[in-house]
Amino acid sequence: MLVKTIFSGFGGQGVMMIGYTFAHGAMNAGYHVTYLPSYGAEVRGGTANCTVSVADEEIASPVASEPEYVVAMNNPSVQTFQNRIASNGIMLINSSITDARPNRKDITVYEIPAGEIAEKIGNPRASNVVMIGALLKKIGMIPPETYLNSLETILGDKKKAVAETNRRAFAAGYDYLK
Repeated sequence: MLVKTIFSGFGGQGVMMIGYTFAHGAMNAGYHVTYLPSYGAEVRGGTANCTVSVADEEIASPVASEPEYVVAMNNPSVQTFQNRIASNGIMLINSSITDARPNRKDITVYEIPAGEIAEKIGNPRASNVVMIGALLKKIGMIPPETYLNSLETILGDKKKAVAETNRRAFAAGYDYLK
């Protein structure tokens, strides 16, 4: 089993963070993992994406030419990655700020109003955590508590105050998809 996922958005939306925490959570769940970040010319506000490959055996290449999953946090991400996702793949779109939709009929698209959900729980910056919750519901390979423990480990002591907000954001995204 090999699952490749691309997380993409503007710099500052936390796509690198959710990719990294996804990889960390998968390692803690016992999988082999690769994490490959890619930044645009600018950091905040520029393009950013990362590829995470998860497998139950060693991974030969971190490159995902046809990922099974794409998390698109903005319009350019939808446009860029709609043609790269594998047939029968899944694209999760942050519908709060994204009006672009893939024109392919051979993929499944889930529109997650991550911005609105994050605002309702009290932290508009948590839309990335909402999206990873929805993704993990679809993938089903990392137990939620394993992922949340990884998230809290990575954020460390300085961010313990936001741990409860992140848990609520994750649960809201996880529960959004039935």
